Amino acid sequence: MSTFDEREKGFESKFVHDSELEFKAMARRNKLLGLWAAEKMGIQGTDAEAYAREVVKADFEEAGDQDVLRKVMADLKAKGVNQSEHQVRREMDIFLTVAREQVQKEG
Repeated sequence: MSTFDEREKGFESKFVHDSELEFKAMARRNKLLGLWAAEKMGIQGTDAEAYAREVVKADFEEAGDQDVLRKVMADLKAKGVNQSEHQVRREMDIFLTVAREQVQKEG
């Protein structure tokens, strides 16, 4: 195997690893967002955990963040919680940073 082939395999392995970490971070971000939204809606305990899992599942509806944002915004509105889309997106950004740090520490 040539040096070029070895480097290519190394880059491919790093890409796969980085993609897996980002997937985990996004799922963690969605869980944190779900827990935050649950708190805003007055949902606690196991019900809050269940709601957070629903938010994580919502991310599989379509590519990007719009599916998660749409779910959380609709649920907040249904419960009479006044949060703007900007506020929810800001929380998503904060939670993504936190989630990436957590995933990195876990390995």
